[in-house]
Amino acid sequence: MIQTLELTNIRSYKSGLFEFGEGVNIIVGPNASGKTNLLESIHMVARGHAFKSDDVNMISFDADWGRLESMVSDDQKRVVKLVREPFKKRFEIDGVEKMKLLEPKQLPTVLFEPTHLLMLGGEPDRRRSYLDDLLTQTVVGYGALLRDYKRTLAQRNRLLKADEFDRDHMFVWDIRLSDLASKVVEVRLRYIQYLAERLSNDYQSVSGNNEILTISYESKLQTDHYAEHLLQQLKNHIDIDKARGYTGYGPHRDDIRITLKGQDARNSASRGETRSIVLALKIAELHVIENKTGRKPILLLDDVFSELDGKRRRTLAQTLQDYQVFITTTDADVAIEHFSKLSNIIPL
Repeated sequence: MIQTLELTNIRSYKSGLFEFGEGVNIIVGPNASGKTNLLESIHMVARGHAFKSDDVNMISFDADWGRLESMVSDDQKRVVKLVREPFKKRFEIDGVEKMKLLEPKQLPTVLFEPTHLLMLGGEPDRRRSYLDDLLTQTVVGYGALLRDYKRTLAQRNRLLKADEFDRDHMFVWDIRLSDLASKVVEVRLRYIQYLAERLSNDYQSVSGNNEILTISYESKLQTDHYAEHLLQQLKNHIDIDKARGYTGYGPHRDDIRITLKGQDARNSASRGETRSIVLALKIAELHVIENKTGRKPILLLDDVFSELDGKRRRTLAQTLQDYQVFITTTDADVAIEHFSKLSNIIPL
C-alpha cells in the first residue's frame, strides 16, 4: 500500500504532497488537471517506470530534474530521482541507492486505462504486452529472461542490416535466440493454461450470461520443441529476413487467441462483449498476481468508469473492494456510488 507521495518537478506538479487511504482513492478534476500525471507517478514509484510515455517526459518540461518520494505500508521510504540531460534514473529504498528497480522490489500493480479496450482488435503486441507484464510480476526471473531475449533479437536484427553478412556468425546468434525463445514460450504457455481455467468464469460474472470464453496461445511454430522449430525456420528464412531487415519468427511475433461462443473475438466480438472480455482479463490478472505472489496488487484505473456501463461498473467495484485502488474521473459521484466503503477524495 502506498501511504504518501510527494512530487517535485513531475509533469504538471512543480510540487505536491498527497496522502492516500488503504481502500478506494478517487482522483477527481477536470480534463488536463493532472489526474493521469498523478496516476503515472504512482505507477513509477511502484513499478519503476511510466506507462504512457518515455520516463524522461515525467520531468516537468521547464525543469532539469524531477523527484518522487513515497512511503509504503511497511514503513519503507521510496525515492525516484530523474535527471534530464543526459537522462538518468535512480532509485532509493530506505536510503540505499539502486540503478534499477528490479522485480523483487517492485509493488505489484494492475493498470486499466481506456487504450486497453483496444486490446482485442489491435495489433498482437498489445496482447503480448498484457501477458508479459503479468508474467513479469508473477514469475521470478521472467523479466530478466524477456530482456535477454529482446537484446539477442535486437543483435540479430542489427546483423541482418549490416553490410558485411557472416552466416556462420549469424548461426551462433540463432542458437542463442532459439534457446531463449523456447524458455519464454514455455512460461507463456503455462500461464495461458492457468488463465484459461478461470477466465470464462470471470467473463460470465462480468457479462451476466453463460457464454464460454476461451484463451489460447497462437504461434506460427509448433510449441512443442519450440527451440528446434524456431532454429530451423531462422535458417530457412535467412534470406527473407536479410531482405526485410528483421526477424520474422519467434515469440515477438506470437499472439493470444480469445474465442467467444466458438468465434475469434478479435473479429466477432461486439462493443459490449469486448468491454466484458477486457474487464474479465483485468480481473483475472488481479487474481493471478495475488494467488501467485501472495501480495495484493495496487489497482490503477485511469478514466475507466466513463468507458463502462452501470452493470460493468458494479462488477468491477465489487471485485476491488478489498484492494488499494486509485481511480481518476471528472465526476467523483459516478465512482463513489459504486463503493460501499468510505472513499478518499483527492480533488485536483
